[in-house]
Amino acid sequence: MGKRLNKETQLNIVKEALAGIKVGVLARMYDIHPETIRSWIRDHRDFIPAEEIPFADEHLQELQRLQEVEQRYEKAVKVLGEKELELEILRELLKKQAPAYLKNSK
Repeated sequence: MGKRLNKETQLNIVKEALAGIKVGVLARMYDIHPETIRSWIRDHRDFIPAEEIPFADEHLQELQRLQEVEQRYEKAVKVLGEKELELEILRELLKKQAPAYLKNSK
């Protein structure tokens, strides 16, 4: 991190952010701190003409696809974590020698 990028590259990253790519995705892709990108956006957004903001090119489509994959991954990890917790609880219940539901039936 902390690498210096030329003004043209900075502006391209700002344009990608203005086109809808999340700062976190851009930060990981370019290995730049997200706050640095936010600062560039604040500094440059008012001076970038709308016609220079990219849309629907392959690069942006790939970034948007990456963003969607990351969101699905995060959701899957959450669901998987919940399922693992449920399994752990069930395993613990099975380990008990005399579960409560058997005591009441005697």
